Amino acid sequence: MSFVPHALTPRTAALLLVAPLLWAGNAIVGRMVQELIPPLTLNFLRWVLAFVLLLPIAHQVLRRNSPLWPHWKHYGLLGLLGVGCYSSLQYLALQTSTPMNVTLVASSAPVFMLAMGAFFFNQVVRKRQIFGALLSIVGVLLVLCRGDWHALTHVQLVLGDVFVLIATVCWAWYSWLLSHTQEPAQVRSNWAFFLMAQVVFGLAWSGAFTAVEWAGYTGMVNVQISWSWPLVAALVYVAAGPSVLAYRCWGLGVQRVGPNITSFFTNLTPVFAATLSVIALGELPQMYHLAAFVMIIGGIVVSSRQ
Repeated sequence: MSFVPHALTPRTAALLLVAPLLWAGNAIVGRMVQELIPPLTLNFLRWVLAFVLLLPIAHQVLRRNSPLWPHWKHYGLLGLLGVGCYSSLQYLALQTSTPMNVTLVASSAPVFMLAMGAFFFNQVVRKRQIFGALLSIVGVLLVLCRGDWHALTHVQLVLGDVFVLIATVCWAWYSWLLSHTQEPAQVRSNWAFFLMAQVVFGLAWSGAFTAVEWAGYTGMVNVQISWSWPLVAALVYVAAGPSVLAYRCWGLGVQRVGPNITSFFTNLTPVFAATLSVIALGELPQMYHLAAFVMIIGGIVVSSRQ
């Protein structure tokens, strides 16, 4: 089934800016609480709270006669990729890898989406999309090396980088599945129903991953939760922002303009993360932040032209 995207409008672009901004905050919060809670448990509790937030407005989709259940395989796959794997792998990566490496590997998302679209979803990859991908990635690299290209020569891959690479592939696959309307209209037409359909299966996957973590099979020595008000605040944020609101905005954007264009907006995540880190540390923005922002936005504009 071939997907025909619409033109990128300012309204859709605004929606697609919300998701990377919230996900940047998610990366920072994930690093801040890594000593307080195990990574897979963090992802599980994040989606438990998201489930609670969605329940008052989407409980109808869980009824026995809901059109969700005949399509359980499709939603089970979406839940595995978008809820169970993506964030779990990112949180897990932060235990062994550096933030620079994690964002470097994650910046390859447009390449994976373009390749996946060409090989599996009958999408034509145009030269301007390839150029846009390269331009955006250069902008990301400029931020990550803080304007010093020699810093990139000191990057060494570790196990965490492999986790992020797998997470990026999962996200590319998830985004392409979002663009294909295989599910019933009653679920697809209501954003809360659609997200709940993914979360209910994603909870099963992430719960299984958490059980493996507490059984000691992930290599962590001390698996425990250090409850505190900062941890509670972090859980509320990652549930309401990066989970419910960000997934809502991202899903709408994918449906409107397709995964190829939306993929370039993911490259704004490390830019926003760097900016938020600068604010948290009280440092002033540098010229390379502006240059990188121009490159990434340029990549989005070039790739989205009809």
